[in-house]
Amino acid sequence: MRTIKRIHKAEYRPIADLVTYSPMPTRSLQQIDPFIFLNHHGFQTYPERNQGLPFGPHPHRGMETVTFILEGDIMHKDSSGHESVIGPGGVQYMTAGSGLIHAEVSSSEFKRKGGDLEILQLWLNLPAAKKMITPNYIGLQKEEIPAFEMDGGKIEVQQLFGEWNGVKGAFEGSFPLTMSTIHLKKGGKFEKEIPSEENIFFYIVRGELKVNGEEILFRNLVEFTNTGEKIKVEASENTILILGHARPFNEPMVAQGPFVMNTQQQIYEAYQDYQAGKFGSWDH
Repeated sequence: MRTIKRIHKAEYRPIADLVTYSPMPTRSLQQIDPFIFLNHHGFQTYPERNQGLPFGPHPHRGMETVTFILEGDIMHKDSSGHESVIGPGGVQYMTAGSGLIHAEVSSSEFKRKGGDLEILQLWLNLPAAKKMITPNYIGLQKEEIPAFEMDGGKIEVQQLFGEWNGVKGAFEGSFPLTMSTIHLKKGGKFEKEIPSEENIFFYIVRGELKVNGEEILFRNLVEFTNTGEKIKVEASENTILILGHARPFNEPMVAQGPFVMNTQQQIYEAYQDYQAGKFGSWDH
């Protein structure tokens, strides 16, 4: 069994009127290399004629985002020309690489009608050799993402990266990565073998479950040691879990604002390049 090192409760960090919790980075946890940042927005219900999500045009370089839309929607636009509206159950995967400008806002329909919203955004680091790759974006609706069931239908898995149970993920990662969104009904259980040299990202979005015998509530991130290979999960109530694993890069990381690089000099260059218009133009 993998040993649990520590359980990290997400800190409440509202952004304007957007309910937001973040378990990483905090004073107790900088990163689980190569998983470096998580924001959990909602659950909340927006009224009619609302302002929607507050993430207008902003730059990124040197990292990637995986955005999970559980309720509500996100309209994505970026300086590479990508544009989409992704609804409940959908996922967005964006590689900032050498640099782009993007906006993540609510659709005009959501702003007009309101409704439930719960969205998570996870940042992945990029290895030094791939910091400056060409930016890319893919947005997939729920029905476009491969899924499978386990434990007699008590568990449904959306396979996002890598392979599990013979099912290949929807996205091809920039580095070897396995990641799934797992919906467990009460009593649903599974076991998974994860190589001890890989770091595990394990965040409970909703519900409550037992992992390796320890009871853990929603809005908690479980940090594991690298001892042992098996995790054993059982849902105490209906639960949503994000589970990822990858080998750590073990490289220096300097994160400042929207840029994640290896040195302070590269951060300085990122700001210079952005101000010089090298991240593309924003004419939306």
